[in-house]
Amino acid sequence: MIKLLIRWAIVALGLWVAITFVPGIHGPQDWPSILALALIFGLVNALVRPLLTLLTCPFIILTLGLGILLINTLMFWLTGQIGQYVGVGLTFDNFWAAFFGALVVSIISVVLNVFVKDDREWRWRERK
Repeated sequence: MIKLLIRWAIVALGLWVAITFVPGIHGPQDWPSILALALIFGLVNALVRPLLTLLTCPFIILTLGLGILLINTLMFWLTGQIGQYVGVGLTFDNFWAAFFGALVVSIISVVLNVFVKDDREWRWRERK
């Protein structure tokens, strides 16, 4: 449970960095709204992304994995649309703002999630 909250905070930090430093992204600056956006982003990635990845698998293979960047951008844009519906809006001036925002959130999430150990990894090592 603690690791889930830590990962949620990491996504919220990535969203804050994207909103603050990527030109063309306009969103809330208060932390409760950013945490709500992080929750929406997590739900979108958990529910929509696997289906979209499965459906676009040939495209991902054809682009040697670069199609994942477009899927990340779409998930980021969808988070903004759902956030506007809920009242914690996230808007983008153009496609490139959403693309670089998704890239920033992804990089920050990958870098910081390295420090969050997974319990399954430790169990696997103990069995050896």
